[in-house]
Amino acid sequence: MSELLNRRLALLGKHEHLSLLEQCLHGIERECLRVTAEGRLAQTPHPEALGAALTHGQITTDYSESLLEFITPALPKPADTLSSLDKIHRFAYSKLGNEYLWSPSMPCPLPAEEDIPIAYYGTSNIGQLKYVYRKGLALRYGKTMQCIAGIHYNFSLPEELWPLLKEAEGFVGTDRDYQSTAYIALIRNFRRYSWLLMYLFGASPALDAGFLRGRAHQLDVLDADTLYLPYATSLRMSDLGYQSNAQAGLTPCYNDLASYTDSLRTAVATPYAPYAEVGTHKDGEWVQLNTNILQIENEYYSNIRPKRVTYTGERPIQALMARGIQYIEVRCLDINPFLPMGIDLQTSRFLDAFLLYCALNDSPLFENNECSNATSNFLSVVKEGRRPGLQLQHKGQSVDMKEWATELLEKIAPLAALLDQSQGVDEHSQALDAQWAKIKDPSLTPSAQVLAAMSEHKESFAQFSLRQSQAHAEFFRNEPLPADEQARFEELARDSLVQQAELEQNEVGDFDVFVGAYQASILAISN
Repeated sequence: MSELLNRRLALLGKHEHLSLLEQCLHGIERECLRVTAEGRLAQTPHPEALGAALTHGQITTDYSESLLEFITPALPKPADTLSSLDKIHRFAYSKLGNEYLWSPSMPCPLPAEEDIPIAYYGTSNIGQLKYVYRKGLALRYGKTMQCIAGIHYNFSLPEELWPLLKEAEGFVGTDRDYQSTAYIALIRNFRRYSWLLMYLFGASPALDAGFLRGRAHQLDVLDADTLYLPYATSLRMSDLGYQSNAQAGLTPCYNDLASYTDSLRTAVATPYAPYAEVGTHKDGEWVQLNTNILQIENEYYSNIRPKRVTYTGERPIQALMARGIQYIEVRCLDINPFLPMGIDLQTSRFLDAFLLYCALNDSPLFENNECSNATSNFLSVVKEGRRPGLQLQHKGQSVDMKEWATELLEKIAPLAALLDQSQGVDEHSQALDAQWAKIKDPSLTPSAQVLAAMSEHKESFAQFSLRQSQAHAEFFRNEPLPADEQARFEELARDSLVQQAELEQNEVGDFDVFVGAYQASILAISN
């Protein structure tokens, strides 16, 4: 173990500091498609009974009108975060009629591209901005790709932790600078080691054949309706997913916050010829917000993001540049189709230990081709992570994936123990044991279990997924929310509808001017 990690563990393990680790915050965003009883994409609008997608803090839509997104508050105990997510699911099911929430990440059999409904947010300027942004995504990447769902795991270490480490390490600069530097270091380590998460939690080894719309591919045929790769862990995170020539040259450097925000700021202000050719309008209608490499920062697809809560009207880059990094968002987790919420407490406990290891371990700057090696390791594991003898690149050498995974878990073990000690539990160490088992036996991984279940039931991907969706619907519907909780959600839904109506009634100013000002806000940020 590195000397730096040892020193940090010793400092945080002191009696007076141990309780700090109970104050980490956890938030989850879970996306899921609404589907019909036959397992087809629901063509119905976002149910009004769930509230207004524009203004509801916990239930919104992602890309499509049919793609729900459930958002928990950020809470210190992961068990409470998951309990919050559970309640949102139960409320949603009380309003879904005969529709289901699709259980895996890869979508159900989809209608024709033009029949996938884009999420609509009403007539306010901000609502229209969200809608036009999505029209731009359809133009740039196609609607089919936007129907992939995932789980985003938001994680922060307590604010009091950073000054403690900063002082111990003699860092010259402000507390905020140290905190941002430390989070960027966490992100670098995450880039180095996130292939491990794909092996352990990847759950999308197969997909509906129609998803590829007849495009050329290197997948194997499982049956008439299903494509797969025998050793894949997460086709969702493979290059089948988001492929963007425009973004190909955009590789934000995670060596410091400034270089990261600079690269994104450049991308949202630099025209891209193929988009410029299309323009922003067609037949007098907006088709994309601008013709730049990215319309807005969130269009950049990465498996982890530095984040800060934004003020009203503030852009993500502005918030990061003004006040530094507050938390990170892990974006590479597949939805586990065997779990009603797609994630469970054991996964969360392991993620905490893994992220704490990334935060506290040495994180040298990327040198030579280390950045591209991190990307190719990640892609190797998502496509063939369960292949016996799979080799990855580590420190300029080929290494056996299982040996490296074993070594990483050994290094994460003291972090799991420290988290257990701070909370008086043994659940983090138990979660780590469950991951050891998957490394010894690949058949225990979710990706292997998906293929095994399909084989056992002689099901296509769509049939397996619908069966899981029905089982989860029953799980939530069999135990409705207590009356007071149900009433609280009903009130949140009503309030959000009122809020959207007020926004629309009080809207001043023309949409074109609004978009212009939004665009100018990013150009106005000086170096």
